[in-house]
Amino acid sequence: MTSAEKQVIAGYDGSPDSEQALGWAVGEARLHKAVLTICHAWEPSPEAPASGGTATSGAQRRGEQLLTDAMHRARMGLGCAEVRPLLATGPPARVLCELSGAAAMVVVGSRGRDRLAKALLGSVSLQVAAYANGSVTVVRGHWRPVPDKAVAPVVVGTDGSGPAQAAMAFAFAEAARRAAPLNAVCALADTPGVLGAAHRIEADFDQALAKYGPDYPEVALQRSVRQGAPRSALLEAASGAQLLVVGARGRGDMREMPLGSVSLAVLHYAPCPVSIIREG
Repeated sequence: MTSAEKQVIAGYDGSPDSEQALGWAVGEARLHKAVLTICHAWEPSPEAPASGGTATSGAQRRGEQLLTDAMHRARMGLGCAEVRPLLATGPPARVLCELSGAAAMVVVGSRGRDRLAKALLGSVSLQVAAYANGSVTVVRGHWRPVPDKAVAPVVVGTDGSGPAQAAMAFAFAEAARRAAPLNAVCALADTPGVLGAAHRIEADFDQALAKYGPDYPEVALQRSVRQGAPRSALLEAASGAQLLVVGARGRGDMREMPLGSVSLAVLHYAPCPVSIIREG
């Protein structure tokens, strides 16, 4: 595997949510004409030195078997031709973040094998969405295999900020790959007391549409400007979508924050898969 190869990386631990992520990643690899890398990361047991390495070797063997099963499913059940296994040692979130710089996309399930019953989003998914480079898709909610998704729109939320413009570019490209309509949503309610802020956000929104739209004349575009809060507008628009795309942070979020409030909200509550996009 070289950094020059286009690849989609799926995080996999054998949990039901990671099975969903694997199915999504197969479709993404086809759409991107990329190699699918299925990654399972395992952490050596702290008791391994005292027990002669038995715990560690057992965890490694379980990881190898998980990858064998996932490879079989990706190739036979899902029809993915170019797929490779990657058994890595270390915390799963750190491993996936380190690999993300060489990937077209990292795909994870919303929760993993160590999921908490009441958790809407697992710690690994949250860390990868917050700190990975490039685009991360968290597979959650309803979704269907790629051939069945064409009529459902891709939804993108934007407020004209840098990450939101990157999300717009990504969303146009994804809608074109899927032959799907694009619903571009701009909400203005989070700008109270800032003179002219709503007007500037809408102007930046239209500027982004004018910048990226001409490159994708085949994409049917729906422009939607709403007065409600961004999180509410996006969750409502995503109810019938195949994918929701947002920037990692919005206009009002501090640059020190890896994820903004709207991104966090849709990661926890969106009814469909969510792609988090970073600037540059």
